[in-house]
This record gives sequence, C-alpha cells and structure tokens, in this order.
Amino acid sequence: MRHHALLKTIDAVARAGSIRKAAEALAITHTALNRRILAFEAELGAPVFERMPRGVRLSPAGELVIHHFRAQIADMARVRSQIADLSGERRGHVSIVSSQALLPYFLPREIAAYRAQHPAVTFEVTRGDREVAEGALVDLSADLALVFEPARLAEVRTAITAPQVVMAVMAADHPLARGKGPVRLRDCLEYPVAAPTDAYGVRRILDAALARSSVRLSPAVTSNSFEFLRAHALAERVVTFQIPIGLPEAGGGWAQRPLDERDAPPGLLHLCQLRQRALPVAAARFAEQLMRALAA
Repeated sequence: MRHHALLKTIDAVARAGSIRKAAEALAITHTALNRRILAFEAELGAPVFERMPRGVRLSPAGELVIHHFRAQIADMARVRSQIADLSGERRGHVSIVSSQALLPYFLPREIAAYRAQHPAVTFEVTRGDREVAEGALVDLSADLALVFEPARLAEVRTAITAPQVVMAVMAADHPLARGKGPVRLRDCLEYPVAAPTDAYGVRRILDAALARSSVRLSPAVTSNSFEFLRAHALAERVVTFQIPIGLPEAGGGWAQRPLDERDAPPGLLHLCQLRQRALPVAAARFAEQLMRALAA
C-alpha cells in the first residue's frame, strides 16, 4: 500500500511534467515530494525521472514503472466492476477519447442512455485526435477511443467501423440549400468556404478529392472547431464541411447536403480499444452499446 500511494504521486508528476506543479496539486511541499521520489529511485536502483531545466520527464525505467502501475490500476478497476456485477449493481468508470464530431450529440445521448440504466457508472470524456487516442489507450488512461479517419493505430484493435459521408453545411437561405440530394464539390467551391484544419479527417478527405481534380481549395476561414465553423456558416453564409454524426437535427437555420461520392467517398469512424486488454465490465458493456448504435 505504501508503494501504491507513492506510485500515484509519481504518476501525478509524470502527467504534470513538473515536481513543483504536482506538489501543488497534491497539497504537499515540493521538497517533500522530491525527497520521496529520490528515496524510491534509490530503492529501485535507477532514476525514474530525467531532470531538465524546465521540468522532468520519465526515464526509460520510469516508463516501465508507470506502465506497471497503470496496468495494476486498470486490472483492479476491472475486478471491482466484476464484483459489483455479481450483486446485480453495475458500477465502474469509463474513460473515452473521442474525435470532436462525436462530442456535441452522439456521446451525450449514448452516455445518458447508459447511465439511465446504470447510474453508479461514471464517465470521463476527452477530446483527442488519432495520435492522442492511441497514446491514451496505450498508457491505459482511456478504455475506448472513437476517432474519424484515418485510424491506422498499431497497438489498437478496431471493434467496429461506421461509414460517414462528408456533408456540405450552409445557412438555410444559402443558394446551395435550394437543391436536393448530393452536391458536387466544385459547386461548393464557387462560394466562400470555412474549412477544418488539415489535422482532421474531413479535411484530409477533401484534400484527397481535390488532388484528383483541377479545382483548388482556398478557404476564407479555417478552424479546428467544428462548432465555430457551423456557426460561421450562419454569420457569413459560407459553406463548411462536417460528418453527419456531428451535426444537429434539421432546423436551427442550417441546411446540409451530402457531397457527391464521385468527389469525396465516405470516411470511416472507428471504435477502438487496446489490443489484448480485457476491459472493465462497465466499459465493455458501454462499448457493446456503442457498437449497436453505430451499426444502426
């Protein structure tokens, strides 16, 4: 138990990247925390942290220690949730890293539905792209990841993929809103465009489509916030692009039309977990719910 408490403090330092910042968060003095770490390093026979001018980072030995500790915590969480299930009362904690598009509507709806049946289960949801998602799954700080194109994750298993067409989004009184059915990308680019940055799967699909075309994209506005882009479509009557799972129901002043698949084929939404990891019961059951929702 003494080592368990010490490992929690080392984990806090690793996440903060600073002994001083971690000490403040833990409400102990910087000197006392540093003394504990030095004593543990002496017992371990190797430095846990590399001291740098502006903080600390885990040494190779520290990486092994932290991974062992986080694996123990994850295993204990799984055992606790299994014990709770024995009594018929599901408990536990589910940690998710998700692409931005799923945060406004899809995940709140799914979490609310799950907690209506299992109110003792808690959730933590973090926004993150593919790289962040893989890192969180590998270091066991997340149970599940929901990421949109591309998702070539070396240490991660994809449980299900769901196709998502790219939608052109515009104000309801925009000229393109008068049409029905799919819209060609070249027609969208005749108007000012508010585009997501190239870190996002939607932009990569657009760029791949434009690479096969003589048309070029010169955005009037770029942003890493889909909420901002959608709002700007009302403010300036630009055309922007998102996937259906991140869009509100019809109304609200917006209109949306799918891009013609001859220009931009659908991308894939991936539900992922770490390979060969047995998830806690609550996380495993929630993953099953997500798979049913995405399949539908």
